[in-house]
Amino acid sequence: MDILFTPFLFIVLAMQLDQQRDDAVLARRIKEGDHVAFRQFFDRYHGVLLAYLTKKGLDPEAAQDIVQNAFIKIWESRDQIDPSKSLKSFLFRIGYTRTLNHFRDTAKFDQGTDLNLRANETNVHQETAYNQVHDYLLKVVRKMPEKRKAVFELCFLQELTYREASEALGVSIKTIENHMALALKTVRAAMAIIKE
Repeated sequence: MDILFTPFLFIVLAMQLDQQRDDAVLARRIKEGDHVAFRQFFDRYHGVLLAYLTKKGLDPEAAQDIVQNAFIKIWESRDQIDPSKSLKSFLFRIGYTRTLNHFRDTAKFDQGTDLNLRANETNVHQETAYNQVHDYLLKVVRKMPEKRKAVFELCFLQELTYREASEALGVSIKTIENHMALALKTVRAAMAIIKE
């Protein structure tokens, strides 16, 4: 397959490489106890992790607590940081695990609470076709096995690389690739049904 390398593509790739190098430098500095580096890491990923956890269905207060605790965990275990591995992935792994624990502890999964969408009750009768498709796709994603759903959300919605997702979930890159292939196949099949 021929890939067209445009100037824009080169810029995006260069920015991603710079970000990865910068993250590795931050990880090394945090490991050494550098407060400024930790603050830079916090500023860079606080909002990203918070958005990810609220999309998982956490109320904002619980999500904020989990995010704060994830960063505290990073700082407290800084001597164990491996700068050759993605610190961002480790942060997301902490957040993801603590989110699952929170849901387990509050029994939200057992109560069947809608975790991904809070419908605006005043506009229930004014749903658009977009909202109906969106709801349908959310149901499709929710029905995926837990690992596949997590992989899809990390790689597709949060735009983590396969490597970052594999580190965040503690599985091989091949497992991530397999889950993404199956998830995309499921989503494509669901979209085909909607078009009919």
